[in-house]
Amino acid sequence: MALTTRGGGGGGDKAPPPSASDSSLGFLTKRDTEVKLPRATRVKNKTPASVQITAEQILREARERQEPEIRPPKQKITDSIELSEYRLRRRKEFEDVIRRVRWNVNAWVKYAKWEEQQQDFVRARSVYERALDVAHRDHTLWLKYAEFEMRNRFVNHARNVWDRAVSLLPRVDQLWYKYIHMEELLGAVANARQVFERWMAWRPDTAGWNSYIKFELRYGEVERGRAIYERFVAEHPRPDTFIRYAKFEMKRGEVERARRVYERAADLLADDEDAEILFVAFAEFEERCREVERARAIYKYSLDRVPKGRAEELYRKFLAFEKQFGDREGIEDAIVGKRRFQYEDEVRKNPLNYDSWFDYIRLEESVGNKDRIREVYERAIANIPPAEEKRYWQRYIYLWINYALYEELDAKDMERTREVYRECLKLIPHKKFTFAKLWLMAAQFEVRQKNLKAARQILGNAIGMAPKGKIFKKYIEIELYLGNFDRCRTLYEKYIEWSPANCYAWRKYAELEKNLSETDRARSIYELAIAQPALDTPEVLWKEYLQFEIDENEFDRTRELYERLLDRTKHLKVWISYAEFEASTGMGGEDSESEEIKNEVGYQEQQMERIRKCRAIFERAFDYFRTSAPELKEERAMLLEDWLNKEVSFDDLGDVTLVQKKAPRKVKRKRPIPTEDGSTVAYEEYIDYIFPDEVALAPNLKILEAAYKWKKQRTDDADDE
Repeated sequence: MALTTRGGGGGGDKAPPPSASDSSLGFLTKRDTEVKLPRATRVKNKTPASVQITAEQILREARERQEPEIRPPKQKITDSIELSEYRLRRRKEFEDVIRRVRWNVNAWVKYAKWEEQQQDFVRARSVYERALDVAHRDHTLWLKYAEFEMRNRFVNHARNVWDRAVSLLPRVDQLWYKYIHMEELLGAVANARQVFERWMAWRPDTAGWNSYIKFELRYGEVERGRAIYERFVAEHPRPDTFIRYAKFEMKRGEVERARRVYERAADLLADDEDAEILFVAFAEFEERCREVERARAIYKYSLDRVPKGRAEELYRKFLAFEKQFGDREGIEDAIVGKRRFQYEDEVRKNPLNYDSWFDYIRLEESVGNKDRIREVYERAIANIPPAEEKRYWQRYIYLWINYALYEELDAKDMERTREVYRECLKLIPHKKFTFAKLWLMAAQFEVRQKNLKAARQILGNAIGMAPKGKIFKKYIEIELYLGNFDRCRTLYEKYIEWSPANCYAWRKYAELEKNLSETDRARSIYELAIAQPALDTPEVLWKEYLQFEIDENEFDRTRELYERLLDRTKHLKVWISYAEFEASTGMGGEDSESEEIKNEVGYQEQQMERIRKCRAIFERAFDYFRTSAPELKEERAMLLEDWLNKEVSFDDLGDVTLVQKKAPRKVKRKRPIPTEDGSTVAYEEYIDYIFPDEVALAPNLKILEAAYKWKKQRTDDADDE
């Protein structure tokens, strides 16, 4: 090994400097490791060629240019020495393969088949036996072994293989079938029967039993087949096995035997999950025997025994049977039965689907069976809503209502109706919610039974437990119809005590007293009502109170009421109503009386007085809107419009110019529409009103507006700097 040194001594050659790409240094550079891809070919002419090449043409050319397959030359064996050498070489190859993949069954089978081709059956048998030592649980290997013995007519060897196979693998049906098939081909029926008996001892599935029965029938052994069927149905007591047994008897004309088979099955399998199939087959059997009544009885018996969820096919068959053999009543019963099945399925899936219960009850009511109707009602009302919230009970409560109406109107059972109402009222959680309709229906039922004491008790309990406006109204209506005015007063007092803000109760109470000519009591009620701190519709109450005083010709009281109302609210409608009252005071009465008044001397003065008072109210209202609420320009304009119409209605006594000189001028203006972020990106038009008294202030307003704009502009410029 030559060593190189640095410096000038020794006369040795200098080592060259290490290169950046020298891989002998123990590392690779980026240049050495980068992948060099071929440069993409630039296509200069991208126009399509005149002759296009198809994919089919490309594949054809590739096929034509493909090189021929290289096959090994055929070897011809000319003498026994070459044959021995060939066999020795092949056996060595097979043994090597087996040594490498001992568990591979295909390798063993190929080896055995090759020995079979060489007519060396002993060696082939030896290979199969060696393979069984490795994979004796592989039934395909047994099949190949047995087929090899059968193919070469080694019958006893084949029987030996089959015996060993079915002894080791008795649950593989294919081995039994092949074994029996071989015995049948050999004509050994007794041996085949013996094999079948060995197989049946292992209790196979239905296919094995059916093959045994077919085997006996092929050789005309009917009694043996019947005996096997008896063992079959005892081993597999299922509807399909009994049906197959019955069909076997029917083919041989044994109707009574077939019927007895079906009867045994019906007694044994009535509660089986597939009993529907058995009953349908039994009924169809009776139909073929022209036993219509028997078939109908079977259908009805099965419909009572089979659960509704599994009787769909049974109902369909029964309906078709009744259409074919039954009368109109039978057909209707079948149709009802089918619909009943559908409803049963729906309520079984969702018992809280009350609409399904309503449909089911309607179906039963159309049939008219009282016991069944009551049963369905009881089942329906047993499904109480899961939560104590009114929205869950709103549909459920109508089940009780319909139940009570059915008992009263259809069943005519009043005691049962009373019991239904009582149980329903006990069930409802009245502390959380109640149903006024149910209380009222229970009370009205007692009224129809002329039991006023019970009706009053029900309504009293309703008011005590869960008071509602409907209950008060109906209770008062009943007592008013009976003429018990003191009870009505008591009920109105309780109504007002329960809901003091309810203007309806105050108005109806006052109306009752007014109808009884109790003017002072009615006025007191009105006074108490308007003194309440909160009312739901105070405007209606004030309106009725004012109308009450007007009807009583108490005009001074009416004016006082209007003044009190104006102290509470200065609404435009109040001012207009007050002015209307002053304009129409004393103008009521019959036409004849009006004519007499007009002919009187003082009529003109009275009319002028009314106009003066009306005009004074309008003036007050206009001053209020002008001074105290100047922003309500639209209301002020509406007031002037009503005032003008009133002046026109006064004919010659009216002064239209008084209003016209106060009338505003309409002007269209624009105002910005603010957005969520505070910016203004759009404008909307609106109508503004300019009144004559505002025109004088307009120049000053314009100067102020210009000054405001100038100041704002100065502020914006300062912010920009």
